[in-house]
Amino acid sequence: MFVIIKSQLSPRAGLEREDVLMKANELMLAEAFRKEAVSGFEKYLPRIVDCLELLSEEEIWWRPNEASNSAGNLVLHLCGNLRQWIISGLGGEPDTRERDKEFAERGPISRRLLIGRLKKTVEEACQTISRFPAEALSREFDIQGYRASGLVAIAHVYEHFAYHTGQIIYLAKLKRRKDLGFTRLPAAKPARPVAAQRP
Repeated sequence: MFVIIKSQLSPRAGLEREDVLMKANELMLAEAFRKEAVSGFEKYLPRIVDCLELLSEEEIWWRPNEASNSAGNLVLHLCGNLRQWIISGLGGEPDTRERDKEFAERGPISRRLLIGRLKKTVEEACQTISRFPAEALSREFDIQGYRASGLVAIAHVYEHFAYHTGQIIYLAKLKRRKDLGFTRLPAAKPARPVAAQRP
C-alpha cells in the first residue's frame, strides 16, 4: 500500500487523484446497482412460478373483476415490460412489444408456456443488465415514448416487477385462502385489558 502525503502533491495531481477515486467509486456503485437489480429479479421469479403452480389452468386466467388483471395477464405484462425496457431499450434488440395484447388475452396459454416465457425473459434481462456498461447508466435512452437514463430504466423495471409480483401473490392467496410463506408477519401481541391501560 502506498501512502501519499497530501502536502507533496501538486494541486493538479491532487485533483487527478480525486478524479480517479471518484471514477472508482462510480464503478463500484454501478456494479452494486446492477447486482442488486439482478438479485431482485432472481428473488421474485420463483415466487411468481410458485403462485402459478398453485393455481389451476383456469385460475391463472381468473379476474376478480373486469377492472383487474389475471395472473396470466400480469405474467405477459411483465415479459413485455422487461423485453421493451431492458432487452430492447438498453440491450438494442428489436422492440416487438404489443402492450394491449398483454391485457386483452383471456387464455388459455398454458401454465408451462407462461412459466417458460417468463423464465427466458428474466434470464435475458438479467444478462443484459449484467453486461450493461457502468458508464451507460447515465446515458439517455428512448424507451416506450419516454426518455430515461440507463439507471432510471433499470430502477423502473425492478420496481414494476416487484409491484406486479405482489399482485400475483395476492391473486394466489385469494384462490388458495392461505399464507404462501413468502413473508412472515410478526405474531400478534395480545391486547392489554382496558382496565390495565393508563389514562
